[in-house]
Amino acid sequence: MNGTTHDVRLRAEQLIGERRPFVTATVVRAQQPTSAHPGDTAIVFSDGTIEGFVGGQCAQNSVREAARGALDSGESVLLRVLPDGAPPFPKTSGADVVVNPCLSGGAMEIFLEPTLPAHVLSLYGDTPIADAVVEFARVLDLDVVRSSAAEAVTEDATAVIIASLGGEEALTIRAALDAGVQYIGLVASRVRGAAVLEQLELTDSERARVHTPVGMYIGAKTPAEIALSIVVDVVRAIRLDGVSVARNDPVATTALDPICGMTVTINADTPHLEDDGVDVWFCSPGCRHKYEKT
Repeated sequence: MNGTTHDVRLRAEQLIGERRPFVTATVVRAQQPTSAHPGDTAIVFSDGTIEGFVGGQCAQNSVREAARGALDSGESVLLRVLPDGAPPFPKTSGADVVVNPCLSGGAMEIFLEPTLPAHVLSLYGDTPIADAVVEFARVLDLDVVRSSAAEAVTEDATAVIIASLGGEEALTIRAALDAGVQYIGLVASRVRGAAVLEQLELTDSERARVHTPVGMYIGAKTPAEIALSIVVDVVRAIRLDGVSVARNDPVATTALDPICGMTVTINADTPHLEDDGVDVWFCSPGCRHKYEKT
């Protein structure tokens, strides 16, 4: 493992601890005269910032675009970057093919692997059901945050489960709704759950976010079975309904290169010039030079 790869892995561990989403980009194939080599690695953020090396400026533009897609989908992708005029390459499942008109020649394959923060499950209550929820959630790599204070609802929670079987349940539901949590589960019978919700003035959209009785119906009776039904329904909501915490990642600003038509990410290093008071952005100094000559 070379020094750069080692540095990228250390940086990745730091970002995971900070709960910051990123993409690890690794060059797996590179043909001359590309400047990248197999094994070159970088970290790519949602705003287009790249830490590390996966090729020159032209290749980086393609990587930035594909990395944003990987972060949005949460799925890894193999990016094939071909120079303009290369023979057509069939698109296969899990692979994206882009023709980069400013690539100097050769082809590249870059594996993009997104890393997103683990889903956070905020859990309220000190009961056998709550204890069992913790055990199941941790097996599934959910980050569990336990609290007894309603006002401590975390804004980065994907789901809030109230398994206190009493106490300030209505207050906790309201705090979770105000924090923007999309999945809120109350452990209660239908009758008691309805009574708790009657204490709140809920809009239709807010009511849709509160699940009571919480959990997928499996005929659960024991605390462990009830906890299993709860965690199963949280996973269903995440995987099938798209429930997640709203990410406030910096969004990249992009522009269209008027020469080659590429979408470029605007940052401090992006070539540009001012034309009649309008900023014009380019994928490379070569395209900027062509624009200046027109």
